[in-house]
Amino acid sequence: MSGTTAERQDAATGAAPAAAPVPHPPLEGAARIIGSIALSTAVFMNVLDTSIANVSIPTIAGDLGVSSSQGTWVITSFGVANAITVPLTGWLTQRFGQVRLFLMSTLLFVLTSWLCGFASSLEALVVFRVLQGAVAGPMIPLSQTLMLASFPREKSGMALAIWAMTTLVAPVAGPLLGGWISDTYTWPWIFYINVPVGLLAAWFSWRIYKDRESPTRYIPIDRMGLALLVVWVGALQVMLDKGQELDWFSSPVIVTLAVVSVVAFVFFLIWELTEAHPIVDLRLFLGRNFTIGVLTLAVAYGVFFANVVLMPLWLQRFMGYTATDAGWVTAPVGLFAILLTPVVGRLLASQDPRRLVTFAFLVFALVSYMRSGFNTQADMATLIVPTVIQGIAMAAFFVPLTAISLSGLDPARIPAASGLSNFARLTAGAFGTSITTTLWDDRAAFHHARLSEVAHPGSPGFDSAFETLRQTLDPARALSYIDGLLNTQAFTLSALDIFHASAVIFVLLTALVWLARPNRSGPAGGAAEAAGGAH
Repeated sequence: MSGTTAERQDAATGAAPAAAPVPHPPLEGAARIIGSIALSTAVFMNVLDTSIANVSIPTIAGDLGVSSSQGTWVITSFGVANAITVPLTGWLTQRFGQVRLFLMSTLLFVLTSWLCGFASSLEALVVFRVLQGAVAGPMIPLSQTLMLASFPREKSGMALAIWAMTTLVAPVAGPLLGGWISDTYTWPWIFYINVPVGLLAAWFSWRIYKDRESPTRYIPIDRMGLALLVVWVGALQVMLDKGQELDWFSSPVIVTLAVVSVVAFVFFLIWELTEAHPIVDLRLFLGRNFTIGVLTLAVAYGVFFANVVLMPLWLQRFMGYTATDAGWVTAPVGLFAILLTPVVGRLLASQDPRRLVTFAFLVFALVSYMRSGFNTQADMATLIVPTVIQGIAMAAFFVPLTAISLSGLDPARIPAASGLSNFARLTAGAFGTSITTTLWDDRAAFHHARLSEVAHPGSPGFDSAFETLRQTLDPARALSYIDGLLNTQAFTLSALDIFHASAVIFVLLTALVWLARPNRSGPAGGAAEAAGGAH
C-alpha cells in the first residue's frame, strides 16, 4: 500500500497519520560488532528453543509422570503460539517501535523460560510454553530488521549473512544441546540457559539501539483479523503436530481441525484484504519478488527441515545411535554454513542472487542424492560427509532468497515483510515435518510388505536364518528378531525414498527462483533495498 493510500485510510478511520521514517546512520566499529553479536545471540536462543526440547520429551514426560504422547504438547504449545505472533510483527512494530518491541520480546522470553524450568506439572509447563512462544514471535523478524539497519547499504548482504548463520545453525544444534543437557543435568536446564544469555543480549541491544527507535503511530486493533488468525493458525498447527499420532483424517478430531482451519483461513483472507488496517499485511504478496522469494524459501526450508528431523529419528530408532551421537552426525552441517555465509554476503554485491540460490539447490540435491544411497551398514564417517557438504548449500540459499523477498519494499513495510516471510518459513517447516514422518511410516509399511514376500517361511534365506537363530533363541523370539530386521530395512528404504524425493524437489526449485525479477539496481539490489528500508 502506498503512503498516499495509507494517509487516506488514516483520515477515514481517525487514526493518526503515519510519521515519516527517521533515517538512522549505519553503526560503525565496535558498536556494529557488539550490536550484531547481541542480535545474533537473541535469535540463536529463540530458534534453539524450537528444537532443543524435542529430544528431551521422554525425560520431561517421565519426570512429570505423563506419557510421551502427552509430553509432545510441550512442543506443540510453543509452535502454535509462535506461529500466531510472528506475522503480527508489522502491526506491533507500528504500535510500539522496533527497538522497544524487540527488547520487550527478549525480556519476556527470558521470564517465560525461567517459568518453564520451574514448572512442576505438564499443565503448568504447557501454559508457560504458550506464553514463551507468543512473546518469541517478533524477535526473529525484528532482529533481521535491526541487523540490516546496522550496516551500510553496500554491506547489507553481510548483515543478512550474519543473521542467517544463527537462524540456520540453531535448529541443528538444538537436538545435540538438548540431548547433552538432559543426559548430563536435568531437563529444566534446557530453559534455564536462556536466562543469562537473554539478559546479556537484551542489555547490549538496549545499549546499542536505544537511540535508534522507529516511528510509531496509533493503529486501531483489527480484532476480527486477530481472532481469525488465532483460530486458523492454531487449528492448523495442532492438526500438523497431532495428525500422525491420531492417524490423520481417520480421526474426527483431525477432520474437525482441518475444516475449522480452512474456513477460518478463507474468512481471514477476505477480511484482511478489505480491512483498512489489517493485522497482517497480505498485500505484500502483490509484489512478485516477495511472493516468489517467500514461496521458494518456504518450500526449500520445509524440505530441509524435514530432513533435519528425519535423520536423527532414523539413526536413533534403527541404527542404534544415542540422542547425543545422532546430534554429532547432524552438527557438522554448521561448519561450512558458518564459514561460507559471510562469503555469500560479500558475493551478493556482485552476483545475481538467483544464481547463488540455484547453486545452493543443486548442492542440496546432491546431498539428498548421496543420502539416498545409505544402508544399514553405513558408518558415522559415511553419514557425516553429506552433512558437511550440506553446509555449503545452507550458506548460499537463505541470504539470497531473503534479499530477493525484501527487494523493492517501502521502508515501513520491512518488519511486516520479515514477519510474514518467517511465518511462511516456520509453517512450511511444520508441514514438511508432518508430511515426512507420515510418508516415512507409510512407505515403511509398503517396503515391509514387499520384503515379507521374499522373507517368509519356506524361502531358503528365511529358513536358514531361522534355524541359525533357533540355536540360541526360542521360536517366538527368533521370529521377533527376524521381524525386527525386516522393520529396520523397511524404514531405511523408506528414508531413502524421502531423500531421493528431496533431491528431485530441490532440482525443481531451481526453476522457481528464476521467476523472480532481477534487481535493476544490480545484483546486490535486493539486499541493498532491504537495508535502505531498514534504515
